[in-house]
Amino acid sequence: VQLQASGGGLVQAGGSLRLSCAASIRDFDNYILAWFRQAPGKEREFVAIIGRSGIGRRYTDSVRGRFTISRDNVKNTVSLQTNSLKPEDTAVYYCAARGSTYSENQYEYDYWGQGTQVTVSS
Repeated sequence: VQLQASGGGLVQAGGSLRLSCAASIRDFDNYILAWFRQAPGKEREFVAIIGRSGIGRRYTDSVRGRFTISRDNVKNTVSLQTNSLKPEDTAVYYCAARGSTYSENQYEYDYWGQGTQVTVSS
């Protein structure tokens, strides 16, 4: 199983980035998918989660209304559209997958991507 994240970069405050994660997982549509992030000196935190069919989505309060999580069960990808970026969004962003119920707990995830760096300048 492999998750490959991409799309990070350096952007000015107010800008946008689209993060993508390609997964080599059998029965991809059986997995709950999520994005987490880790800022320098901080613990990794939950950002967004999406259900198997793509209908159920949840976001952490600080990104709700600015970020959108989506998935493509044909291409085996999960994406995170990040808009109106703020300097406090600077972090390494990770995609993750678990083959069970919804969870915002990073320790309950089975598979992780390698992370992609997002840096937002003020």
